[in-house]
Amino acid sequence: MSARGTGPALGRGLSALIPSREGALASANEIPLNEIHVNPNQPRRDVAHANLEALATSIADHGVLQPILVTETLDGYRIVAGERRVQAARLAGLERIPAVIRQLADREQLELALVENVQREDLNPIEEANAFRQLHEEFGLTQDEIARQVGRARTTITNTLRLLELDDGVQAAVADGRLSEGHARALVGLPAVQQLHLVSTIVDAGLSVRQAEELARRLREPRPAKAATERRSDPDLERVEDDLRSALGTKVSVARGRKGGRIVIEYYTDEDLGRLYERLTGGPA
Repeated sequence: MSARGTGPALGRGLSALIPSREGALASANEIPLNEIHVNPNQPRRDVAHANLEALATSIADHGVLQPILVTETLDGYRIVAGERRVQAARLAGLERIPAVIRQLADREQLELALVENVQREDLNPIEEANAFRQLHEEFGLTQDEIARQVGRARTTITNTLRLLELDDGVQAAVADGRLSEGHARALVGLPAVQQLHLVSTIVDAGLSVRQAEELARRLREPRPAKAATERRSDPDLERVEDDLRSALGTKVSVARGRKGGRIVIEYYTDEDLGRLYERLTGGPA
C-alpha cells in the first residue's frame, strides 16, 4: 500500500478506523488480554502510574467504553492504539477487552499510534520528535506529509525534530518536564557543555524562554578580533574564558595585563544581575 494511498484516512485520525462511541462496542470483538502484545513502534515510552491506576479504577467500575485498535499477528494481536487501556484493564483484573481488528502495515501502525497520542496529548516533546524521525527515516515520509498526518504545521514538525540535535542530558530534562520545549530550542547549536550549564541556569533561576534565548544569543556572539588574537597565543586563556561563559550563562571576557588582568562579566537586566550574584555567591542578592 502506497504512502499517498493511506494518507487521507490516517490524516483524519482514529475516527477513520475506529467506529464512533455509539457503535463502537457493537462492532468490536472481545479478545483475550493475554494474547495482546505491545507495539515496538509505540511512540510513548512512559505512562504515569497514578494515571494508570485512576483509569483502572474507572474500568473496574464501568468497563472499557472505547475499544482498542489492534492488528492480527501470528501469535495473537499487536496494539496499534489503546496501550494505556490495555495496561489499565490488566490492572483492573479483566481477562478480555473490546477491540477493533484491522490489518495494517508497520508504517500505518506507527502513524495511528502517533496520531492517538498526539490527539490525547500523551507524548512528551522528545517522544514526538523520535516518532517524527522514525516516520521520516524508516518510512520515507516528508515533513509536509508528517504534518498532514498528525494535524500539525510543518514548522512545528521542523522545530520538534530539532530537539534531537540537543545533548542527551538536555533531552532528558525536556522528557521529564524540567525544561520546556521552548527553552530547549534556545539551546540548539550550542556546544554540549554550554547546553548543560544553561539547563542548570534556566531551571535554578526559573528563567523565561525569552531570557533563555538571550543567554544563548550572548554565548553565540563572536568575540572581538583582539581577543581572538590573544587566545591564539594563549590557549589556557581561551579555555578559562569558555568555561566561565558556560558556567555563568553570559558573555565573559578575560584579559591579561602586565600584572594580573581583569575579568568582565556582562549583564543586561536587574534580574540577570540577581541571577549572576546568586550563582557567584551561593545566596540571593
